[in-house]
Amino acid sequence: MNRNWFLITGLIMLGILLLVTFVGPHFPYVKEGIEEGRIRFLDGGKNLLKAPFTPEQQPPFGSDHEGRDLLSVLIVGAKDTLKIVIGIVVLRYLIAIPLGLLATRKNSPISWIVTTWNNVFSSIPIIFSALLLLAIPALVMNDNRLWWSVLLLALIEVGKVSHIIREETQRIVRKPYIEAGITVGISPLRLALGNILPNTYPAIMVNFFIDIGRTCLLIAQLGIFGVFLSQVFIQTNYGGGEMINTSLNWPTLLGQARKDMLSSIWIPFWTCIAISFTMFTFTILGEGLRRYFDRKTA
Repeated sequence: MNRNWFLITGLIMLGILLLVTFVGPHFPYVKEGIEEGRIRFLDGGKNLLKAPFTPEQQPPFGSDHEGRDLLSVLIVGAKDTLKIVIGIVVLRYLIAIPLGLLATRKNSPISWIVTTWNNVFSSIPIIFSALLLLAIPALVMNDNRLWWSVLLLALIEVGKVSHIIREETQRIVRKPYIEAGITVGISPLRLALGNILPNTYPAIMVNFFIDIGRTCLLIAQLGIFGVFLSQVFIQTNYGGGEMINTSLNWPTLLGQARKDMLSSIWIPFWTCIAISFTMFTFTILGEGLRRYFDRKTA
């Protein structure tokens, strides 16, 4: 019997990720490492070190710009990162699934909306759409910026997901048992909930997990561009200030990535490793589910 190694590997990686996310923050080492300390005095106060500290000065991964242990920051920030990413994808699918089902009938207004939505946002890279929407002036200083950011990032790809669900639904509607149900007078709602939606479930599940991986990549790109989902404006001097992130999610560590590549390369390096692991976890899991469902229907 051929084993589904993609699914097995994905589940193992997911188990590791969940263990780090929910158990890791309770370790004493992590609790101590998350405390800030930008300056360290050496030789009885004669010399001092300023953060960020190298991996030699702060084993094993070094520190961030606030002097916090980088490994501890990555562990504590995992929960915030996953909450944001999964929140975006869940909201996207809650909107896209009904739209995709309702757009099954060709030439209907909802079908036109789905097609237009998909065409507009598929014509340009998603990162550009995200940068434009998150730079809206009313959103930059908004107290609820995080929630608005999650909503906007979810909406960008609603058209694409709805299009996928519509295509899958139209394929299922042409099946003989669906046509038989229509012939005997089963109501459209009952047909959709009892026959169509359960048969679109495999495609939805596969794309859901793959989308989580893609969304991880998106928020990492936003971090590199210095665009954070939760931020406040801090005045640094008369007439000047800067936007400061208020969360420990991983993209915040990439805010100075271009500068850190020359001076503190360990910060973006280990952050990218964490994001890549998460991205590959859900992508591999999605591919494993695809093979599992394909084998069941074969």
